[in-house]
Amino acid sequence: MSENVVRLHKATDPPDTAAVTTLTVVPDAPPARPVPLWVRSGRAVKHAVTHERTRSAGRAVVRHGLYTFNGGRIVARRAWDGRTGARYERMIRAAEAAGNLEAAEEWEERLSRFRAARHHRRMDLLHSPVDAAKGVAVGAGMSVGVLVALGVVMAISTEDVGHVITPLSATIDFIALLIRIVQIVWGPAVTIGPFLALLALWSVGRRQQAAPQWALPANVRSGEGEPITPSIVVKALRDLGIPALRNAIKEMGDAGASMLGPITIAGCGVEVDVTLPSGVSTNEVQNKRRKLAENLTRHEHEVFITIPQAARTVRLWIADSGALDEPIGPSPLVTDETMTADYKKGKAPWGQDLRGDAAALSVYQRHLLITGLSNQGKTVALRSLALWLALDRSVEFLIGDLKGVGDWAMFDGLATTLIQGPTDEHVIQVTEMVEGAVEEMNRRIQAPPGTTFPPLIVLVDEAQVAFMCPAKDEDKRPYGGSKANSRYFMAVRKIHNQGRAVNVLMWQGTQDPTNENLPKLVREGAHTRAALALGTESQARMALGDKAVDGGAAPNLLRPGLDRGTLVVASDGITIPAGQSSITVRTHYIDDDAATAITDRAKAMRDGVTTLHAIDRGEERDPLADIHSVFGESPRLVTQDVLKRLTALNEDAYGRWTFADLRRVLDGTGAEPYKSDGRMVVARERLTRALANRDGDDSASAS
Repeated sequence: MSENVVRLHKATDPPDTAAVTTLTVVPDAPPARPVPLWVRSGRAVKHAVTHERTRSAGRAVVRHGLYTFNGGRIVARRAWDGRTGARYERMIRAAEAAGNLEAAEEWEERLSRFRAARHHRRMDLLHSPVDAAKGVAVGAGMSVGVLVALGVVMAISTEDVGHVITPLSATIDFIALLIRIVQIVWGPAVTIGPFLALLALWSVGRRQQAAPQWALPANVRSGEGEPITPSIVVKALRDLGIPALRNAIKEMGDAGASMLGPITIAGCGVEVDVTLPSGVSTNEVQNKRRKLAENLTRHEHEVFITIPQAARTVRLWIADSGALDEPIGPSPLVTDETMTADYKKGKAPWGQDLRGDAAALSVYQRHLLITGLSNQGKTVALRSLALWLALDRSVEFLIGDLKGVGDWAMFDGLATTLIQGPTDEHVIQVTEMVEGAVEEMNRRIQAPPGTTFPPLIVLVDEAQVAFMCPAKDEDKRPYGGSKANSRYFMAVRKIHNQGRAVNVLMWQGTQDPTNENLPKLVREGAHTRAALALGTESQARMALGDKAVDGGAAPNLLRPGLDRGTLVVASDGITIPAGQSSITVRTHYIDDDAATAITDRAKAMRDGVTTLHAIDRGEERDPLADIHSVFGESPRLVTQDVLKRLTALNEDAYGRWTFADLRRVLDGTGAEPYKSDGRMVVARERLTRALANRDGDDSASAS
């Protein structure tokens, strides 16, 4: 760009000495050159070609054109299959590839019958022209004879000889009319007929979606819901990106069909065993689960890969598209109000497996551990088992809910102990509850051989709160932690070691398992281990063990929030398919109202349970208040029942009480025992009045 230089002089300076100021003046930039027409035209063409409307129109043209073309191919193939044995030959090859020789023999027999029938029809065609000509001649002669006879009858009736040919002439006129109609219609029919034929072919192609995936509409292009066939499974395996597997399939004469076992319907999906070729390990396929699911036009959570007993074999369970997102039915505990439980011989109706079959769990002499991320249905799954077992009146519950939001409130009046709350004080109470169960276990162990004991379920929900509690007792022993001096940890370990032999069982529910909030010795002491959605494979191994995860268990692949209530279970208390180390269960959801109705039925089966909400630590007792507390909702109790309930309330304080001790406390209070129907009873109303009078006297004396 050129510059103009201008020299300026100050007016006061002499010309020869004047300061010279040099100014560089830059002219305005020249106007932008116009874009050539060919550039603008190219941009317009490019925009028109790449515009979504143009692309949609192009896909539509290709789609509908291929609908017609491929519809013709489909019709031609159907006609070919109908006239030849091609269909039977395809079925024979598929049966042989699947190793099903019986089906192959059956299809071969059908093919032989088809060929024999076709040969018989062809032989009949050799005689059909002569037979047809004879039939036409005879038919025409008979028709003319009938028409003439009808004309004779009309002539006799009308006494007019001309009517003899009237029926024959009328028939000739009718045939002439039909010929005229055909002449009129034939031209348009010849013109429109090809278009109608093309429309019919287009309709066939459209119903079969006979076009490439990219040309199909967006709502169909995904291919979801496509039926699983042997060719689809083999293609999905071939495209996994495993070179040894891809090369082996290419070299197989049957294109990989011999790898597959029979594809069988399994609940809301299908199941197939795949025998992998030499050089391909099962874990290579397991690690490609997402890609395999996408190759099968499924989501990752709709394909499960397990390892059966057969060597180099993976078992694929492939769900129907969207089937796992549909809820299962209600629990039998809710629908069957007559259901009862049997701790020893029965099984809890927990939910359904992936096949859609009922999944029931035996809890007999089995410690239980359920883990999972927060808000995935862990408490509901654990509570479902407790609700079923509550319908066995012989079972006693000690429950510690370290969440404390009322999830276990319906067990008030059913559990012997119910502690609810997340604080360190609640952890201390729960620890003392578990230690009390250890003392009961030791008492049972020391009983004479052959003594049977009722089940005692020690249940702690949100157990990670107990393991991570920093509180210490007066001897500086921590309540939490996983060391040898940890009170909660050691109490759980003792029950795990010896409890099952005397029917003292430990059930725990915990979040997000780690070595800190779920020590190894505790999680390995559970006979039944179940996991909801987890974050990592290492957590899955902590929850279920290495054997289950190596066998295909993958709770870390469940979708948090979407697969709420779906458990992966490793236990001998549930029926697991042969060769597998775990099973996936979709548990029934029982809400709080339904749970309350179930516990009400369980309470009606029992004589009445006084639930403790705190553990007694040997403080001074108030006998009159304790007697009143054991009544619950009962208006009156037999004195012997009062003594039994006092013993259950605090065996140290009231275990040796007799009727004389009870009378000693009640004498002079106005609530003395009295005889009713020949038995000594105590009335709750009188006790209430006695306590009110005593409190009033204490207040008056204090003032």
